[in-house]
Amino acid sequence: MWEDRYGASEAYLFGTEPAQMLRENPWLTADVGGGSVLCVADGEGRNGVYLAGCGLQVCSFEQSPTAVARARALAEARGVALEAHESAWADWDWGRQFDMVVGIFIQYATPAERPAQFADLSRALRPGGRLVLHGYTPKQVELGTGGPPCADHMYTEALLREAFDGWQIERLAAYERDVQEGRGHAGHSALIDLVARKS
Repeated sequence: MWEDRYGASEAYLFGTEPAQMLRENPWLTADVGGGSVLCVADGEGRNGVYLAGCGLQVCSFEQSPTAVARARALAEARGVALEAHESAWADWDWGRQFDMVVGIFIQYATPAERPAQFADLSRALRPGGRLVLHGYTPKQVELGTGGPPCADHMYTEALLREAFDGWQIERLAAYERDVQEGRGHAGHSALIDLVARKS
């Protein structure tokens, strides 16, 4: 499905600029130094390339070959190093650990699948590592400006607080704003951020 979506678009489906959440929270990268970052399901690389430009050692994966090729081209155009892999979620080596794991709009997991997805993200983090999630709340389905049309795939503050109980939560916020990220995410959106440290 994702290869079909990316392949049908001649331009970058979600644009080449990072999610606004990353730009608006520079503290996310300021105290990681030149640490290692995993960008999961990173699409065409806009977020991974941005983080590499912040001086981080970035590894990313995405299952669409078209998207991975665009991520590598974007990294080359921006003059940054990005270790971009073509991989499905289930095929990724979750035993490889990083200082930070970033998941931007990865809400394609059903409620039944989500605990395993969150467990994978945790496994990929070193102790004390930082998890960054940015996605949609259930209200997004009404707005229809991006994401799957399934309210139970979305995050709420209560859901994330429970899922990462015992972690040090550095940011947890639900909010609405206008988003313009290519053709894939455009218009008024209901968003949520989680930044948490693994205990």
